[in-house]
Amino acid sequence: MFVDQVTKYEFKGKTYEQVHGNAFDRGSADSYYHRGRDPHMWPEGTYKGTRVEAKDMTPAQIEAYNAGYDYNEQFGDKKDWG
Repeated sequence: MFVDQVTKYEFKGKTYEQVHGNAFDRGSADSYYHRGRDPHMWPEGTYKGTRVEAKDMTPAQIEAYNAGYDYNEQFGDKKDWG
């Protein structure tokens, strides 16, 4: 059985967990792939199950998405389409 690895990130005084498909993960991925902000998540893993849109997310989940996006903008990298 495959278990997703949990990675913890400290950003702006808070700790966020990144698991494949969670809000922080999707925010960082949108930044990485040069996409605009579009808070969402995949609770069962990226592209598995049903995508949860911002209107159905809690304020904490939207905060985590934005933190993931901002974290990657500040410290991450960007996809090189070259």
